[in-house]
Amino acid sequence: MSFLSLFSGIRSRLADSTARSRRSEPAHEQLSSALPQPAAADRPDSQPASTDEPLQIPCPPLSEEDRCRGIHQDQGQFLARQDRWADLAQALELADQDRLMTPAGMPVADLLSFGARSDVIMAVEHALADARTADSPALLDGIGALEELLAETPDCPWRAATVAMAHIDTGWLWRGTGWQTQVPDSNLEAFAAHFDRARDILERFQTQRAASPFLNAAWCALHGAGGHHPDRISRDFETLIDLNPLNPAPMRALGNYMSPRWFGSYEKLELEARRTAARLLPEWGAGGYTWVMMDALAGDDEACARVDTEFLIEGLADILERRPDQHTVNLMASWCMNTIGWQDGADSEANAVRRRIAACSDWIVRRHMTELHPLIWAHAARGFDNNLRVGSARRFAAAGQEDAVRLLRHIFRREIDEGMKIVFTDDGPVTKQA
Repeated sequence: MSFLSLFSGIRSRLADSTARSRRSEPAHEQLSSALPQPAAADRPDSQPASTDEPLQIPCPPLSEEDRCRGIHQDQGQFLARQDRWADLAQALELADQDRLMTPAGMPVADLLSFGARSDVIMAVEHALADARTADSPALLDGIGALEELLAETPDCPWRAATVAMAHIDTGWLWRGTGWQTQVPDSNLEAFAAHFDRARDILERFQTQRAASPFLNAAWCALHGAGGHHPDRISRDFETLIDLNPLNPAPMRALGNYMSPRWFGSYEKLELEARRTAARLLPEWGAGGYTWVMMDALAGDDEACARVDTEFLIEGLADILERRPDQHTVNLMASWCMNTIGWQDGADSEANAVRRRIAACSDWIVRRHMTELHPLIWAHAARGFDNNLRVGSARRFAAAGQEDAVRLLRHIFRREIDEGMKIVFTDDGPVTKQA
């Protein structure tokens, strides 16, 4: 079933809007002006610890990585709202060609594109939260406006990929992350229709994909709908990973898709993790194995029992040696303690592996940590669910900070019990007399 046949109302809207003269206000701006803005009380903030606290660690309201990502997302959003799509396409192309990334390895092209489509996606999210029907203008007008923009320059791969990703984002909003049997049929139809439309858009640009991580990332995102053999999925991800091996996100996605919970098997997961590590030895050491296994291990007893623990831990050390930024340090420490360490399944062998992984947080924190990033810890506690809906950023961050401080106190429990104070400096944690 195609996008246009499922949402038949959009056909007439697209025809009408194409015939109209150029809009005085871009569709993105029309949508964003109607969106509720977060109140000041809901924005993440930093609460300095009392000097009487036994554990003192800087907790900036925005990390260097957050600021960098925000700059590029805001640029993409600004250009889209100003209807400067030619400038956006040029910025996407340059960022993609030069493999521009944030300090923690997020591609700048992905951030620009996300910012450009964020108003449309946020409008859909609000409409679905209000239980709008599939033919509601609030669900169709934004994506329809993007389709109009694509029709103006159908041969621009950068605009096409952004519109395709808007369809993919919208599809996931319809589906959610629950088991397929728990999702209403109408939602699954909308999910499939948006993915079908995204595939139609991207298939025109197969030749341009050869040297473009950005276009390949959009193509790999289509695999979320299933329907392909695991070998086909792993080949596509291998191409994407090799185009920009310093970006860990495709490795994590590959591991997720190769797990039995998605489209693979434990044998396939292990094979692809080892193949990735071997190809990326110069860039990551053993870290390729760890990146691929990272999300696949969460909540899976058998995956934990089967994993090569020594190789995984070696990969953790290699990743932090090559990327010691505080975003990555908080990511790895919270993954070890919060995503993996808190779980306690029925499999004793899996639990033993989890305890070994959780224990790595001790040396990660002591050797590498200088500041706390609460949002990372909050996401780690929820398995790094990319589709998680957060009602209040402040409360979400506060929960992450509470978890992190509790777990950091556990790491330094002996020193604290002896009456010492732990102060995190630019050189790491320092033990002082209270």
